[in-house]
Amino acid sequence: MELNILEKNENQLLNRTEIHFECLYQGEATPKLLDVKSKLVAILDADKNLLVVDEVQPYFGEGRAKGYAKVYDSEDSLTEIEAKHVLEKNKEASAAEEDQEE
Repeated sequence: MELNILEKNENQLLNRTEIHFECLYQGEATPKLLDVKSKLVAILDADKNLLVVDEVQPYFGEGRAKGYAKVYDSEDSLTEIEAKHVLEKNKEASAAEEDQEE
């Protein structure tokens, strides 16, 4: 999987950086949201607790997807602004939850 940052905007009103990206994955399955998040954390050198991947939208019939992510300045801004369901889907599963799935 290859990840390209298309656009990076500072939103000072909401204390965050907004990132539009493109994900290329020819011959592979559409990447999971948490895989994209970990790749973005590595590329941007950001704190994984402050980065939220909002969406990964695959193009039909192509091995690519576009996406939107946000990196917040603080934990307070993150919890105050983001919806709970978005925070839940960006949370990594704990070891206890993984054991229950198996």
